[in-house]
Amino acid sequence: MSPEPPRNLKIGSLELANPLLLAPLSGISDLPFRLLAKEQGCALVFTEMISAEGLSRKAKATLKLLKSLPEERPLGVQIFGPKPETLAEGARVVEGWGGDLIDINMGCPVRKVVHGGSGAALLKEPSRVREILKAVRRATSLPLTIKIRTGWEEKSKNFLEVGKIAEEGGADAITLHGRARSQGYNVKADWEDIRLLKDSLRIPVIGNGDILSAASIPKILDHTGCDGAMIGRGAYGNPWIFAQGLSLLRGGTPEEPAPEEKEQVLLRHLSLMVERKGEDHGLREFRKHLIWYTRGFRGSVDFRSRIPQWETLEETAAQIREFFRKIRFPQP
Repeated sequence: MSPEPPRNLKIGSLELANPLLLAPLSGISDLPFRLLAKEQGCALVFTEMISAEGLSRKAKATLKLLKSLPEERPLGVQIFGPKPETLAEGARVVEGWGGDLIDINMGCPVRKVVHGGSGAALLKEPSRVREILKAVRRATSLPLTIKIRTGWEEKSKNFLEVGKIAEEGGADAITLHGRARSQGYNVKADWEDIRLLKDSLRIPVIGNGDILSAASIPKILDHTGCDGAMIGRGAYGNPWIFAQGLSLLRGGTPEEPAPEEKEQVLLRHLSLMVERKGEDHGLREFRKHLIWYTRGFRGSVDFRSRIPQWETLEETAAQIREFFRKIRFPQP
């Protein structure tokens, strides 16, 4: 039997088996994506960012984002919005539905989100952060976390102030993405800021940003001393990053999945997408994943150029099988 990872993670009443989390990813971390991450050892997966306003109105399209399966539990639900009372009502809906943890997005840099006063825009108003935490903490007994960036702008970082507000307001943990909102993803994430936040708080701090390979996982944990690592873009087309990261944390040597395993996981992802979303919508949504899965393989440029031509599950699956057949049995 393999030994346990050296670090576990406790967030409020929620005990996680290891410190690896899948980030809430808009348009990405749907049920099929979460299931694959979970199967590779991810301890906590998150829904896509969900509108608290939509939850409070019981909008069908919003409630669909809460669909889950027992195999992916525990499940974190990330909500966003600018108003304390609306976020509190959204939290009540999540708890009534059976969520395991609620996260409030206070770091999304996307223009349409911040223009509505949500996401990273909240970093400009620490007093509003305090009001939101007070309202949501009263509304739910679930473990409560927030996800932030280092500040609205690099020259006005206030993550330490917001971290203290979170701790005093009843948050059970905080995730810090090591960039300011103004920096987007255009600069290297500052892991030193994550270390500073960890040193200043008693609640768990989860590090996020530039965890793009399994090798980055022990590096960010060791450099910052943070309690967990939240993986976003590093999981695109690579759910194996969780299993590989756990192997490294156990002192092992992670193995690269064989082409046969990649083919099977890719086909399973495709099947799950079509099963959950229908053939037409599922195939369209899967195209971006197919591009990520096949990066770096010989012949992938030609393969990716033909992806938009495939209109059925059967045709897409056949093309995937043929692509991997050529990898296993290359022509001289």
